[in-house]
Amino acid sequence: MRKRLLAGLLLTAVALGLNAQKADRFFNPKDLTIVGTYYYPEHWDESQWERDLKQIKALGFDFVHYAEFAWAQLEPQEGVYDFAWLDRAVDLADKNGLKVIMCTSTATPPVWLVRKYPDVLITREDGTKMDHGARQHPSPSNTFYREYSLKMIDKLAQHYGNDKRIMGWQLDNEPRPVADYGEDAHKRFRAWLKNRYSTIAALNKAWGTNFWSQVYSDFSEINIPQTSQMFMNTHQILDYNRFTTEEMATFLDDQTKTIRKYSIPTQWVTTNYIPLYEDGHLRKSNELDFHSYTRYMVFGENYGIGRKGYRLGPVERIAKANDFFRPIDGVYGIMELQPGQVNWGKINSQPLPGAVRLWLWHVFAGGSKFACTYRYRQPIYGTELYHYGIVGSDGVTPTPSGLEYSVFIKEIASLRKEYRADAKNPEAYEKRRTAILYNHENTWEMERNKQTTEWDTEKHIDKYYDALKNFGAPVDFIDERADLSKYNVIVAPAYEMIDPELVQRWKTYAEQGGNLILTARSGHKTRNGQLFEAKFGELIYPLIGGQIEFYDLLQPTTPDNVIFGGKPYSWTSWGEILKPDAGTETWATYQGDFYEGSSSIIHHRLGKGTVTYVGVDSQKGELEKDVLKKLYLQLNIPILDLPAGLHIEYRDGFGIAVNYADKTLSLPLAGNVQYIIGGKEIPTAGVSVWKE
Repeated sequence: MRKRLLAGLLLTAVALGLNAQKADRFFNPKDLTIVGTYYYPEHWDESQWERDLKQIKALGFDFVHYAEFAWAQLEPQEGVYDFAWLDRAVDLADKNGLKVIMCTSTATPPVWLVRKYPDVLITREDGTKMDHGARQHPSPSNTFYREYSLKMIDKLAQHYGNDKRIMGWQLDNEPRPVADYGEDAHKRFRAWLKNRYSTIAALNKAWGTNFWSQVYSDFSEINIPQTSQMFMNTHQILDYNRFTTEEMATFLDDQTKTIRKYSIPTQWVTTNYIPLYEDGHLRKSNELDFHSYTRYMVFGENYGIGRKGYRLGPVERIAKANDFFRPIDGVYGIMELQPGQVNWGKINSQPLPGAVRLWLWHVFAGGSKFACTYRYRQPIYGTELYHYGIVGSDGVTPTPSGLEYSVFIKEIASLRKEYRADAKNPEAYEKRRTAILYNHENTWEMERNKQTTEWDTEKHIDKYYDALKNFGAPVDFIDERADLSKYNVIVAPAYEMIDPELVQRWKTYAEQGGNLILTARSGHKTRNGQLFEAKFGELIYPLIGGQIEFYDLLQPTTPDNVIFGGKPYSWTSWGEILKPDAGTETWATYQGDFYEGSSSIIHHRLGKGTVTYVGVDSQKGELEKDVLKKLYLQLNIPILDLPAGLHIEYRDGFGIAVNYADKTLSLPLAGNVQYIIGGKEIPTAGVSVWKE
């Protein structure tokens, strides 16, 4: 059984590698990256189209993005399609030397469809329905809607699938799992459960329905869980999250298959995800050629460094999206990058001058193949009329951030002259490469069962991620299908739900020379979110070289300390009291309560590698950083110590540094460095690019 499992995982890893190679073929490496903008011909008088597209090209853009919300124009009546206007827009793009990304319009069905077939609308938990006049109001769990939307996409793909002017396709808009309580959604959920469990007895066992007399005798008795209802079955909610994830993923896959019936090999298919890391559908749409994301940085919620840091946003926001999306397929792009001031945030401040150029370079630094901005023209009507574009409300005057796009495009053009196909990243940089093993289902489970107001799953992961970026390490977020042996160090933070097969993979990884870091809340539960019928966390005891005796949760007002390397680090949210085996090192101990002196961090050798278990979640993240630093020094992995706000990455033989700090910083570069853009001193919102 184990041999078959490992063989299957190997084949999956090989297949993923082939997919990455396949996706890479869509882009010319000599281009480094290309840049585009959303344009909505249907929003403007046709007499202005040629003027607009000519100026888009004059500003340096490579492509435009069409038809994202245009279903009403594409199919004005049921079964009646009109592509003539879109043909003219494509002709004008081509006339001006611009390629086109064509979009499906499934986020905005026309009014005739929702009035004639109202069941396509999402039904809320309280029984009310969404209505026409917004976006993302139809449900991918309505069978008719899924089937009918594919008819429209079929017609669109027939028309443009053989058109060389269309470089690729974007599906839907910012797709994410949808909670729908309609009749079809209930039927599809029950069918999904029957397919997953086969028998109602198996479902009852997985959901623990003997608790509180919840036993089902037939799948028809099961409803979608009402999450507002107190104490709803947590295992049922876990499965419902899985269901909604697969509903959106398969909806995207069905769209991709429909397009591929007609598309030429040079056309790729992607979509524009919002990086909400708990949304597991990000890795479930296996038909996409690659995954792309949307990023906004300044909208009143993401504060950066210093008093005016909110004008730049936090340095990790783009970096983490890069590192999350790139490993999925080996290729990624950003489909929406903020073009300046927006309208939908809590406080819609102006970005700092230079911020947009900084974000573009940061996206590029992670390895992106393209960057696209929403949108070219600032709208003069509709919900987003205060949303900046590349040009302002007069339709012709570039905004300050629009000019920054043009500057970036010119800088990329100059960088292409320095490109060498045989260039490699520095050896020290690649030696630092680290993986973070991530499973969205762990986040679902822990966020629903926090046990303390102090726990935040994403912030816990970020304590390790931020430390790694401070080291100047390239980071890959990976899932369990990945080839673990590619990485010298893997961090699996708060990996709560496991099975024996995964533990064996971890064990094999370490025994063969890998260095695994597990953290608090790991290994407690089965894949169904139940505790093992064993000692707490017992399945990982042989792996970590010790036992978890119990865990504690402190009051926010009474933090205690962990002593590591003679230094105290405060904690409140989660602490596991560990009992190390003989031969296992204690790296840190608790201070300040009845278990004072007990181990909180342990480390031991396993075969040719090591396993470190960090059983505590610190308040500030300094402990996690120092633990990683100690391990990397032991492993002779060279690390940097970058100041807050400074990130350094390498791609295609170029070094790229970005500065989100509120002061000028000096780059820690020595030796023969040739600066192409910027220099050793990098100001706030500054960018430096070099070759070594």
